[in-house]
Amino acid sequence: MTDLSLMNQQLDALLFNEQNVTANLSNASALLMQTLKDVNWTGFYLYQEDEDELALGPFQGKVACMHIKNGAGVCGTAFANNQVTRVSNVHEFPGHIACDSDSNAEIVVPLITEDGKKIGVMDIDSKVFDRFSEDEAKELSEFARVLMNHLDVA
Repeated sequence: MTDLSLMNQQLDALLFNEQNVTANLSNASALLMQTLKDVNWTGFYLYQEDEDELALGPFQGKVACMHIKNGAGVCGTAFANNQVTRVSNVHEFPGHIACDSDSNAEIVVPLITEDGKKIGVMDIDSKVFDRFSEDEAKELSEFARVLMNHLDVA
């Protein structure tokens, strides 16, 4: 096993032997909200192939947009490009979807199964500009990998 941060170790232990996707995503979003400093929204959008969009999943924070088209906003762009997307100032991101006017920075991590199937994204917002570092992006990518090991999305 790789050297996991404490948060990622906590996630691995928290989700041990739990198969329910909703329960796992709910606890993962709560763990992110409780652990990360200066964040105001943590949660998940899940891909709906029939609509070619991301639909709101479990989250912590203010009410959120319920549907995001594939390729739209930070979440849809990260999903379409299949890469972690860090935005230091969301107000400068072309096509940013403002669900919460308090958010100024955002990081989105795609959720991908071991066989390469994209199931959605993990989205984290902050009121603090330039909140998410490259090191944190790596840690959150590992968090997503640990989470995916516990999700039964077959």
